[in-house]
Amino acid sequence: MRTRRPAPDDGLLLRLRGVTCRYDHDPVLDHVDLDIGPDQFTGIVGPSGSGKTTLLKVLLGTMAVRDGEVRRAPDLRIGYVPQVETVDWNFPVTVSQCVLMARTRGRVVPWPSATERRDTAAVLERLGLGGFADRHIRQLSGGQQQRVFVARALMGDPQLLVMDEPTSGVDATTRHDVLHLLDDLNRAGTAIVLTTHDLNGIASHLPHLVCLNTTVIAAGTPQDVLTTDVLERTFGARMDVLEHAGMPIVIDRHTHLHHRVLPLRKSAS
Repeated sequence: MRTRRPAPDDGLLLRLRGVTCRYDHDPVLDHVDLDIGPDQFTGIVGPSGSGKTTLLKVLLGTMAVRDGEVRRAPDLRIGYVPQVETVDWNFPVTVSQCVLMARTRGRVVPWPSATERRDTAAVLERLGLGGFADRHIRQLSGGQQQRVFVARALMGDPQLLVMDEPTSGVDATTRHDVLHLLDDLNRAGTAIVLTTHDLNGIASHLPHLVCLNTTVIAAGTPQDVLTTDVLERTFGARMDVLEHAGMPIVIDRHTHLHHRVLPLRKSAS
């Protein structure tokens, strides 16, 4: 196993070279190369079992690599946003209490300091949740719930935000709102890496995509990687790719379904 070393002075937040991870004897990631820059907005797509979640764990530093090398910028700050579908919404916690969970590490006393309360109020206001601090999280809409967990991740002032399926299980309007929120955060200076299964609603709108199936099949703009050949090698199924307003639209031949196009404010190129 190779040890992690600080990234070279090239401005990158993270650099993966030849990263291989295994569960038992089966490789989940195989010789993965990936660079994450300070202004990057990257989506990782691939079928179930392709290694997407494992790759996020490697980025977070919670998964040991079998082979290869992970280099990270010194004192890199990373925020993590889990799938909202994995959250127990009956857990008795308010919006502000949920956000403050990010600031309890290392504290001896259980109650927040005045500074932490001010920081919580500021991040909730930034994300349009200023009037929801005392509301129970189960009373929020899907988009508001996602914003709460983004707010919690932002409490540590991360340079990189890592998100696992941030729009899973939400409707088209909520997906649109979350995508614009992430675009705003990225334009304000936060690098973002997210996984998604949504090729048309999310992936086709991002500046940078990685198609993953144990190894990196292709990486680049949506126009570069959302092609019939790359998608077949990634998902093992034939998909048609059309173009609408300069953007690729993927059509699964088995379902003939695709999501409504919801453009970002910035160019996806």
